Amino acid sequence: MDRPKIFVTHRLFEGPQAKLREKFEADYWSDSERPARAEVLRRIADKEGLICLLTEKIDNELLAAAPRLRTVANIAVGFDNIDLDACTRRGVAVSNTPGVLDDTTADFAWTLLMAVARRLIEGDALCRSGQWKGWNLDQLVGADIWGKTLGILGFGRIGRAVARRARGFNMRVIYNDAMRAPVEVENEFRAEYMEGDAVLREADFVSLHVPLLPATRGLIGPREFGLMKPSAFLINTSRGPVVQEAALIAALEQGQIAGAALDVFEREPQIGHGLLRPNVVLAPHLASASLETRTRMAMMAVENTIAFFEGRRPPNLLNPDAWKK
Repeated sequence: MDRPKIFVTHRLFEGPQAKLREKFEADYWSDSERPARAEVLRRIADKEGLICLLTEKIDNELLAAAPRLRTVANIAVGFDNIDLDACTRRGVAVSNTPGVLDDTTADFAWTLLMAVARRLIEGDALCRSGQWKGWNLDQLVGADIWGKTLGILGFGRIGRAVARRARGFNMRVIYNDAMRAPVEVENEFRAEYMEGDAVLREADFVSLHVPLLPATRGLIGPREFGLMKPSAFLINTSRGPVVQEAALIAALEQGQIAGAALDVFEREPQIGHGLLRPNVVLAPHLASASLETRTRMAMMAVENTIAFFEGRRPPNLLNPDAWKK
């Protein structure tokens, strides 16, 4: 019996790749650069399954080029790269990889927060430059974290994991979400619900953990930066388009906020020149980039794909209506 044909748009780690080999005829894109769109369309033409990242657009054009496609496994929590309605209409089951990266992403949000507050990147650059003349009282003074107020926009799994870590810094945690958390959850994480504007006004650090949806695209813009303290910092490990980049650059230039730390960008991988400032920490989409977590994410996508072809509902199915078909 012929094994299902799968196209994998990026290199996988050995464990997930070995598991795929057991079940499928897998066509891997092995170059370090992402595949060109034309190459994806060419190689998907005879495939029944696709394992991809956020960098691939799964839309009507791709679906038309892949008449045999039955399932798409996205190695990510977000799935705004996928036209879910179009996939459902064609009976293509779509899955993602939630949960597995929550703590790793929360760790990295704190990495960014601490780096920008304490001017770590500037200090590293000074040490490497050979220009450091020794310790001085007012040299690269930053902002304390202990006892400050952490504002979290988006209080799902990752937002809550970030809040949990704030306990170690004796921080007040305030949050806003489209749906208020139950009282027992607020008590567990010592978090206080507030309207979004109030979070922005009161927080010393604003950490973003919302999904990219029509309602959250451009969520943080000129008005929101105008509400923040001049001493506040913005941390974004969610999705780039949640922040209006031009407005962020203007806020930094005008001193409306003290700084920003970003793992994602509005037009990724492009980074606005105005963000190349000493008070901005920049990272190339690293929040989930530990070996353990990225391997688990890839394995989860493989397991979603195996479940589909074995006639089992994929554990992380996003469009149940397609499964019914």
